[in-house]
Amino acid sequence: MTRIITFFCFFIAQIGFSQTAATYLEKIRNNEALSTAFFQQMPKGGDLHHHFSGSVYAEPLLERAIAEDFYLNLESMAVSKTKPAKGNWETFSSLKNNGKLDFYKQQVMQTWSAKDYNGSVPSDDLFFDSFQKFETTIAGHFAEGLIELKKRAIAENVSYIETQLSTIPCDMNVSDLSDFNTKLRQTETQKDEKAAFKLLDELYKSLQQKDAKKYAEDFNTNFIAKLHKDLKMDDDRFTMRYQNFVLRFMEPVDLFKNLVIAFISANDSKLVAGVNIVSPEHGDNSMKDYWLHMIMFKYCHAKYSDVKYTLHAGELTLGLVQPEELTWHINSAIYIAGANRIGHGVDIAYEANSYDLLRYMTKNNIPIEINLASNEFILKVKENRHPFSLYKEFNVPIVISTDDAGILRTNMTEQYVLLAKRYPDVTYETIKKYVYNSINYSFIKDESVKKQLLKDLDNHFKTFETKFSNN
Repeated sequence: MTRIITFFCFFIAQIGFSQTAATYLEKIRNNEALSTAFFQQMPKGGDLHHHFSGSVYAEPLLERAIAEDFYLNLESMAVSKTKPAKGNWETFSSLKNNGKLDFYKQQVMQTWSAKDYNGSVPSDDLFFDSFQKFETTIAGHFAEGLIELKKRAIAENVSYIETQLSTIPCDMNVSDLSDFNTKLRQTETQKDEKAAFKLLDELYKSLQQKDAKKYAEDFNTNFIAKLHKDLKMDDDRFTMRYQNFVLRFMEPVDLFKNLVIAFISANDSKLVAGVNIVSPEHGDNSMKDYWLHMIMFKYCHAKYSDVKYTLHAGELTLGLVQPEELTWHINSAIYIAGANRIGHGVDIAYEANSYDLLRYMTKNNIPIEINLASNEFILKVKENRHPFSLYKEFNVPIVISTDDAGILRTNMTEQYVLLAKRYPDVTYETIKKYVYNSINYSFIKDESVKKQLLKDLDNHFKTFETKFSNN
């Protein structure tokens, strides 16, 4: 009986701490300095919408390019290990000797990231173009980037990251299958799913004959598992898992080849949590082949039903594309592709039958990955124009994520600061729920790992909330 009373008193005390933290948040939510200190210390669970190359800050990438004396294109600020045949390129050592290094370092920082952004180029162009400018500095240096991300996560009380680390290297020759590009696009024109599945069946058999599985096995064993183990990514403070991804701008056969290998990899590895699709959603091939891409995901799911996948869908806004193109991307990602989570979902208010779609997401526990800083910079969508409140109104599960913290010069703490300041109806308990969502809706395969992360969250919140017991 004494133990029961003690436990009850402890439980009541914890409620009191939580309510005191909630009261304090209401007092400081409009003061960014105070709310930053609050959310910096608050446990933040996981970051589920996370691109590795876009999350590493530009400073270490630039330092690496200088240290290895890369060539810099003086117009575009792209770097290369060897001097390309065309363009105005100089080594960093040459720039240093000529007293120009500091000037170009500043230009690089403003081109590789949103640092000091002044609107001289469209924000979406700066964002999406930056990847190819610094990608040479990433190759062969995944370890340094992962360690940077882990240290930063621990410092701001993020315990889990589900990152999109790398495409799967594949030199498979599919030139003999190029006729399928035209045939598949014909099925898209007619929206003939049955015909598309028949063609994908033929393609799938050809890819199996070309030993698609070996690429997945090599990636899982010699890259993911080795890197993860060597770096000791998982410990009692932090856990990392990985998403495979394919590129929207590729031709259908190449994209499907990579998608099949990505699904095989995710199916066979406990560390590869799921699959995704990336690149600008408003790009030419992205728009032209969007329906076909959703069919491909549906097909791969039929083959590998245990594999989870989240899809970038609805990262669009009025003016970026024609109005009619805003009406169907999230619909297709959910109803055709069967996505387990949706990334961005910014155009939801324009989607056909959006209320029914939102209710479906709620009923089927399909979370939305909200990326506030990203949507503001890339799409110029923020505050009450952002659909966050629409998802909240319909009780769609919400997770808060960073997207590309390095390019955007942000972090997870800032996402919660923006959330609290812009949406005063979001209480502390609701924010806490979003934190738990980031673990509950993760694609972690080992249930014991997920349970431990949730248990750790319980303990971390108790410690955090105790700090406000006397406020």
